[in-house]
Amino acid sequence: MELFHKLENILNKTKAAEFIAPLALRIYLAPILILAGSNKLANVDAVTGWFEGLGIPAPALMVWLAGLTELLGGIALLIGLAVRWFAIPLMLTMVVAAGTAHWQNGWHALPETELTVPWEWKKDHIEAALERKQKAVEILETHGNIDWLTEYGNITILKNGIEFAATYFIMLLVLFFIGSGKAGVDHYLYQRYHN
Repeated sequence: MELFHKLENILNKTKAAEFIAPLALRIYLAPILILAGSNKLANVDAVTGWFEGLGIPAPALMVWLAGLTELLGGIALLIGLAVRWFAIPLMLTMVVAAGTAHWQNGWHALPETELTVPWEWKKDHIEAALERKQKAVEILETHGNIDWLTEYGNITILKNGIEFAATYFIMLLVLFFIGSGKAGVDHYLYQRYHN
């Protein structure tokens, strides 16, 4: 037990740098959200048609709501302003995205041949995506420069499951509970104005 306590004391010294964890989450999520929101707002008509095809009610309104939530929420996360408040509509956006655009495709975003999670419910999509990938590779080997095309990465078929939306939701949930951390505007405002 004494050794355990000594090791625990060593770990406790890292608390001086605990601001790094929420900062890393914010810096990781912010550009993803800003880009997603910007793309929606720059292509309102096309995204409205896609939302309509997904059966989302009031698709034009939802494009604007999702786009503004992601854009403004991403900016807020980046600077650490109202992080806990922005986490709420951003989590809701991830739930809607998972339920409307990704659920029917299962868990994995990519068609993994070895499942990374045991709860994948669309294994048939994995097999179908891999079959299509193989066909695409055959076509490119016959009619294209496969070495040049794959020089910086393999060709894949996007399965488009809920994996990314669920991951972002969990990251946002953490930020909802811990806030911006000491490297955010929220911390500064709290220190400045809290009595």
